[in-house]
Amino acid sequence: MKVLIVCRKNPGISPFITEQADAVKDKGIDLQYFFIQGKGLKAYINSYSHLKKQIIVFKPDIIHAHYGLSGLFANLQRSVPVVTTFHGGDINYWKSRPFSLIATILSRYNIFVSSKLARKAHARKNYTVQPCGISLDIFYPVDKKQAREKLKLSPDKTYILFAASFNNWIKNIALARAAIEKTDHEIHLIELKGYTRKEVNFLLNACDLVFMTSLMEGSPQIIKEAMACNCPIVSTNVGSVEEIIDHTEGCFITGFDHEDVSEKLKLAIDFGKRTNGRDKVAYLDNSLIADKIISIYQSVL
Repeated sequence: MKVLIVCRKNPGISPFITEQADAVKDKGIDLQYFFIQGKGLKAYINSYSHLKKQIIVFKPDIIHAHYGLSGLFANLQRSVPVVTTFHGGDINYWKSRPFSLIATILSRYNIFVSSKLARKAHARKNYTVQPCGISLDIFYPVDKKQAREKLKLSPDKTYILFAASFNNWIKNIALARAAIEKTDHEIHLIELKGYTRKEVNFLLNACDLVFMTSLMEGSPQIIKEAMACNCPIVSTNVGSVEEIIDHTEGCFITGFDHEDVSEKLKLAIDFGKRTNGRDKVAYLDNSLIADKIISIYQSVL
């Protein structure tokens, strides 16, 4: 079976796409990438002829597009069936939502990373809810003291890892800061930006908890990765977070009121130990998810 992965590359590819593709490739699937490079509508227009050429040369059996706009783009050709994975912003964000809804109609099969996304897209047939997996070889428990020494962090301070960069408005840093101010703890908030995957693993093990205050999400990878590292979590109830956490002791769901968020922060800090999150997300191992993705390909063919 030959599969062509279609996705944006601006400036890089999301790790959850490449890690899923690698896991699928490890199962014996012949796989290539087609990258849409550049910004705006012009990037898609300029890429179309190149897509057609790669289809002629590679002769894929399936095109697997990631995100709604890429799905719509891939469906401009009708010779190869398209499977589209919708990751969150494509359905949640009003600017991309109309194009993504068209992609759900044109695609032979749709994958939504959370049940909330499937409902928002009014999915009726030829779809499944399948979160992206994680690499349990990249994200694993490390002794907190060792992790802090590796990152040159103080052994005595309270560190919280904010689950994104501060300048992304969807991640809602204002709520996070307002909630922290309400606590009686001296907290050092670390921005998740500019780290390698290996460094993120050490951060998840070094920090006292992961903190997400997003306004909207699909199925956030950082929450799964935190679970794989047995890291406590405080998160707003967005996307599939509640399903991932699944009543794990030391992990807390909040609303958007800063008083509520602050109380959950205190509970998570006072929890003072690691969780059993890794056991809860074993089903999201990339190798197991790859089997399910390949099964979808086979059903389409």
